[in-house]
Formats: sequence, structure tokens, C-alpha cells
Amino acid sequence: MNILHAWQRDLLLGAVRLVVGAYPVWRDGAPNARQKIYISNHTSHVDTLAILAALPRALRDQVRPVAARDYWQSGKAKVHIARNLLNVVLIDRKHEGEGDPLDPVREALRLGHSIIIFPEGTRSAEALPQPFKSGLFRLASEFPEIELCPVYLENLQRVMPKGALLPVPLICKVNFGAPVMRAADEPKQDFLQRTRDLVVALAPVPAA
Repeated sequence: MNILHAWQRDLLLGAVRLVVGAYPVWRDGAPNARQKIYISNHTSHVDTLAILAALPRALRDQVRPVAARDYWQSGKAKVHIARNLLNVVLIDRKHEGEGDPLDPVREALRLGHSIIIFPEGTRSAEALPQPFKSGLFRLASEFPEIELCPVYLENLQRVMPKGALLPVPLICKVNFGAPVMRAADEPKQDFLQRTRDLVVALAPVPAA
């Protein structure tokens, strides 16, 4: 990343922190530079930016968000942000064309990048994530040496609800849990339920 793009990225993420906070909460001690698959609930278009804003600057260059090609290639500004500022791994969620949509993600992992993925596959207006789709299981099975780090975005479904054009200025926390690995021979549905439960466990407990 050149100096201009790095400055633009810092400015963009600084604006995210100003509007929504994106305060990091590390539930398992200080972050480290080991390669990871960050798995998070998905409630708004700000989610990716909030996670990147919460990560230490030293880790950001290693992390590539996974996102839908049809959204991030729908305008010059989005293309610039995706390609030059965030280094997004673009996938074809509509399965158009040849090949497996996860192939670009596999390539990013082979090159040593960490990734951010939203296993629900789409945004939800609910505070808790929907059931996870099988793509996460496939990646965890093919790259068993890479840690899976659960992330819970707190309040973003209220800050930038689906369909909203402007964010509501509320405080958002980015909760990072303890990294885990896929257990050997763990069945797909058990794995998907366990990893979703890890994300849910980071959500704040409602007041009695």
C-alpha cells in the first residue's frame, strides 16, 4: 500500500471510530500477529470497517476482509476503497461463472493473510447471528492450522440498520474472543453450531 492510500485508509477508519466508536474488547488478552480467520456477526455495511478500526495498526496490513463483488464493484468510490484501501477479497456470492466462489479466499490464506468473514452470508437486523453457512467449515477443514477468532459487533445493528443511508451515532464495541481450532473429525453441523455459539457468547448479557 502506498503512502497516499495508507493515509486515506487511516482517515476512513478514523471517521468510523469517531462516529461509532469501534472500541476493541479483547476477551483473551492482547492481540497477536498469528494468522487468523476472524468470524463475526453481520448487521451493517459498517461491520468490516469497524473490525479493521478496532484492530491494532500493526495487524491491519495482514488482514483482508471477504466481501461480495457485486456490492464493492457498484461504484468508483467503492472500487477504490475495496481495492486500494482495504485489500478486499472479492467473491461472487451469486455463484456466477466458473470455479468455486471460495477460491479467492483460499488464495489469500495460502499467501499468509488473515481474513474477516461473516459466516451468516448476509446481513441481519437481529442482535444475534443467524445460522452459519458451510463455507466456514470448508475453510477450517482445508486450513486446520489457522486460528478461528470469534468477533461480536455490539450495537452496529442499531448504528447502521439495514436500509439506512446514514449512521446513528451510538457507541459500538468490537468484542474479540479467544481463538479456537476445528476439532479433528468434528462434524460440519457441530462445528458450525459451536463457532456460532462462540460469537453469541461475546454478546452482552441483557439486563434482568
